Amino acid sequence: MTEGAHKTHPNYWAIWGWLLGLTVAEVFVAQTALPRQLLVLLLLAMAVWKALLVALYFMHLRFEGNRMRIFAIAPLPLTVIVVVAVLMEFV
Repeated sequence: MTEGAHKTHPNYWAIWGWLLGLTVAEVFVAQTALPRQLLVLLLLAMAVWKALLVALYFMHLRFEGNRMRIFAIAPLPLTVIVVVAVLMEFV
């Protein structure tokens, strides 16, 4: 790092506020009388959004190079396959 350059840190309190807001929204959505498919879709979307916030800011992937991002993204297709396989058992 050069003399004049300095690293900027994300506003962790703002990210925490987003995570708190999404958690409150998840609780609110879970208590509503929505159709099951819509309820699951909304809750999954909010969970993915929260996971992205945690991975990008608290795990610092937003500030890493492409190689580290690839290492973090590579297991996701396997995760999707396993989740779909488990869900197919209940359908």
